[in-house]
Amino acid sequence: MANRLPIILGLAAVVILLIWSSVFVVNEREQAIVVRFGEIQDVKTEPGLYFKLPFGFIDADSVQYVEDRVLRFDLDDIRVQVSGGKFYEVDAFVLYKIADARRFRQTVSGDQMAAESRLRTRLNSALRTVYGLRGFESALSEERTSMMREVRDQLRPEAESLGLRIDDVRIRRTDLTQEVSQQTFERMKAERLAEAELIRARGNEAAQRIRAIADRQVVEIVSEATRDAEIIRGEGDAERNRIFAEAFSRDAEFFEFYRSMNAYSQALSDSGTTMVLSPSSEFFKFFGSAGGSNGAAAAPATAASAEPVSASSDAGSAASDSATSSPDAAPSDSGN
Repeated sequence: MANRLPIILGLAAVVILLIWSSVFVVNEREQAIVVRFGEIQDVKTEPGLYFKLPFGFIDADSVQYVEDRVLRFDLDDIRVQVSGGKFYEVDAFVLYKIADARRFRQTVSGDQMAAESRLRTRLNSALRTVYGLRGFESALSEERTSMMREVRDQLRPEAESLGLRIDDVRIRRTDLTQEVSQQTFERMKAERLAEAELIRARGNEAAQRIRAIADRQVVEIVSEATRDAEIIRGEGDAERNRIFAEAFSRDAEFFEFYRSMNAYSQALSDSGTTMVLSPSSEFFKFFGSAGGSNGAAAAPATAASAEPVSASSDAGSAASDSATSSPDAAPSDSGN
């Protein structure tokens, strides 16, 4: 019995090793592809414990695990040209899942990197096609959703040929390139400056219009005020003249005396002017008497033949010289 124990233990170890090498486990995040002699025998998509030929010697049975989760890959800084001819930079990503593990193994040997490389090429082409049919503003409007849907529909045939299923395509960023950004900035700046000049011109036009209306109103108001002032002044002068006429008509002699006194005051003022007048002139009729009779008319004949003298602005000297003045003298300006 003691001699059989090592043999039993050896057989048990061999059995355990055979069982261990023929068992494989698939969890909920994986799919398992069973390959025998290079050919796919089965695909295990449900989690659990499965069996295969032990050891996988001489390529008898082998298991390749692939993802059973939703996967993602990004495509950054894609330079696309829109319908206007300008270039923009686009970032996008794709959500996909390995839907057919058998085809996935047959097309890319189960290599996830190779599958994503082929999808990137197709995604790049789809983005250029979709953006080329639209302008830059479409990516910033509600049309963005339809653009992503078109890119997804163009990507699905290529993905299905690889055994993949495209769940979603998202455009993360659509931005101007450095050159286009500078050009757009300059264009927006020029538009704002033009708009500012237009607003400024409209403001100046409105200011000129208001100023013209104000100037016209000023002229109208001043004209009306001047007219009213002249009317009132004329009415005042008429009323004054009426009052003067009424007052002077009561005593004509006093009026004549008063007017002569005003004439003396204005004519004989200290203005530096010399007048040569006849003593018998009507201007000096109140110098002879208060009644207005000219005293020079009764003067001797010798006085009448005397030479005329000049009458200055001094009233006293004019009165004393009038008795010796010639009746034929005429007024003259000392300046002449």
